[in-house]
Amino acid sequence: MPHESLTPFDQTVLDMIEHSPTGSVPRTPTYDESLTRLLAAQQVFHSSDSKDGLVTARTLAHRPLFVAAGMQELAAHPEDHSQLESNASVFDRYVGSLPAAQRARAETFRLVAAGRAVHHRTKAGGELVRDPLHSIFLVPGAGPRSGLPGNYLRGSVDEVADAGQPTRWRIRIMDADTDAAVCELPDLAEALDRLKDLLESAPFHLSELEALGFESR
Repeated sequence: MPHESLTPFDQTVLDMIEHSPTGSVPRTPTYDESLTRLLAAQQVFHSSDSKDGLVTARTLAHRPLFVAAGMQELAAHPEDHSQLESNASVFDRYVGSLPAAQRARAETFRLVAAGRAVHHRTKAGGELVRDPLHSIFLVPGAGPRSGLPGNYLRGSVDEVADAGQPTRWRIRIMDADTDAAVCELPDLAEALDRLKDLLESAPFHLSELEALGFESR
């Protein structure tokens, strides 16, 4: 996260945003100048929960991350996904963490964020065909457009297996719309290390992720 010199007044504005139910401050030239500095320094983000409201990075830093249980252990057994928490369960934990008033709106993102349950296919002769890995995560932050309720970005770790090409791994993270940051890695271990770096960097704006090797798409 970029660090710029903040004035004592900027610190006061941060406090005001955190104590406002809507994340609002007076719209005067002095406050607008402070907000310009705070937005540039990634100390505040536009709120996904309140029209024209704001949320501070230090507030988002206390919000939980949601990633599948067993993800980091997957590197030791990359072909065995049986112990990996399901996308539906990860999304359930996210929804359960929100205030009750936000949960119904969060559920409207379930299909686009978590997708449908994966059903393994059986070839003729009984061979079980495993679908490529697609495991979601949710992390506090912001993008060019609004995020999910609670100011969350939605992401996934995907196994990309094209015919005749080596398997590669893609990490994709998005706001609630179509803005995305994408990173591709040659093996699962590197992908898991990059995911760890990403989660440890939260909260962040999608525009900051170039430093971690992500491209805007």
